[in-house]
Amino acid sequence: MSQDYSKLFAAMIAQSQEMARAFQPALESFNASGVDKLFPTMPKDMLEMFFGKTFNRDGLDARTRFLVTVAGMVAVGAQGEPQLRVAIRNAIEAGATPSEIAETIFQMSMFGGVPAMTRALEIAQSIFDETKASKSGTETPGENT
Repeated sequence: MSQDYSKLFAAMIAQSQEMARAFQPALESFNASGVDKLFPTMPKDMLEMFFGKTFNRDGLDARTRFLVTVAGMVAVGAQGEPQLRVAIRNAIEAGATPSEIAETIFQMSMFGGVPAMTRALEIAQSIFDETKASKSGTETPGENT
């Protein structure tokens, strides 16, 4: 990047940060990790209504749509981590098994790379553990911290 473009880019970033402070001072220290916790998992009937066959009767069911979404989020990589968490939780609620979710993630190693696949499997395992713990009524390590 030339020096002129570097200066222009730096000015645009500074201006954007100033605008964000003016609109919402809290955004200055915004941290995206944990954003997925703001979106609750929808009940299976609602998932089917919004993401399944209600609006597209001949299309994919909610379970398949969320498996496809998991695949896309794995290919996107680290910047899609909050969305991946939401998609995995909703895939489980829509009837996908941990094995199907893992297979979907494995398949994406060809497109997102092995590091993206490995990270996605770690995320999926943590969600499987959370789901198992919530069904058994126990708390997972690191919860409420």
